[in-house]
Amino acid sequence: MLSYLAEFENIFGPFRMFRYITLRSFMAAVTALLIGFACAPLILKKLRNLKMVQTMRNANEVGKLADMHSSKKDTPTMGGLIIYVAVTTSVLLWAKPNVYIIVALFVYTTLTILGICDDYLKISKGNSNGLSGKVKLFSQAIISIIAITVLLSNEVTGSQIKELWIPFFKSPVIVSMPIWFLILFFFFVLAGSSNAINLTDGVDGLAIGCTITVALVYGVMAYATGHMIIAKYLFISYLSGSGELAIVCFALVGASLTFLWYNAHPAMIFMGDTGSLALGGLIGVVAFMVHQPITLILVGGIFVVEALSVIIQVASFKTFRKRVFKMAPIHHHFELLGWAETQVVTRFWILSLIFAITGLATLKIR
Repeated sequence: MLSYLAEFENIFGPFRMFRYITLRSFMAAVTALLIGFACAPLILKKLRNLKMVQTMRNANEVGKLADMHSSKKDTPTMGGLIIYVAVTTSVLLWAKPNVYIIVALFVYTTLTILGICDDYLKISKGNSNGLSGKVKLFSQAIISIIAITVLLSNEVTGSQIKELWIPFFKSPVIVSMPIWFLILFFFFVLAGSSNAINLTDGVDGLAIGCTITVALVYGVMAYATGHMIIAKYLFISYLSGSGELAIVCFALVGASLTFLWYNAHPAMIFMGDTGSLALGGLIGVVAFMVHQPITLILVGGIFVVEALSVIIQVASFKTFRKRVFKMAPIHHHFELLGWAETQVVTRFWILSLIFAITGLATLKIR
């Protein structure tokens, strides 16, 4: 919305600054930060009044961990609403509407609604069983089909979205993916990213802290992809208009910093599936649209490790009736080894930063 002020530069010269994505990205981050701090106390108070309290698993389900996390039992959930309000408002203010912005906000909004339904069911039932895995995957599949249909229908993205780029290659490895494969691939990126962050959200500040590093990297990638000269220099795909996704990413950084203020140990609020499912989906769709979905494996390394730990644990137990970790996801394994919760979070943040920087470096190695 505010980007249109650039059209009035003949009236007030400095308005031309609103043409620059760099300025609008910075302002989007600041705006999301301020909106987050403005709405967080109101949302927190409302959630407490409605008794939207996190449902904790009992000792029969998680053993010793139930006692370790017993102090969290009265903490409100659905804190993802704070992030959602801050991000969407900031993006609507600072981004130029185009197909990339529309698809990103569509995915983010629908997954936020899915997360709200999941959290509400858990609270109403009084246990940790919300929506079934099948319902979540089916919903994510429908969202994937709609998003791809919109991208294919647009004259700007219709052909380029079919390209498959992977790190270290100067050109797409597949110039035109079949539509069935495109939808399936996007579904795996979306569902994988969404569910991976959902699994990471288990201790105070962990998921949101790692989200910040990933969002920063994809903000840079989106800007580079939307800048013809930079894209040509780095031998990456140039996508006209995709630079606006940098505004989405930096708005997410600002909103995440706000949420971290309230989610840092001891957490005053949890993001719940309202936040984790939606944030994962937002990052996944941005990564896909800027032709960097494979790089997400490295940039979001912590999320991948968390998801793999669950897969390994389940596969090992079903096959050999033995557990590889004391508990999965892996952050609980380290808690049970004796690491303090703050140690787990801080060390995982450090690793997340290393993964993110390494992933960003792949842009130059072609």
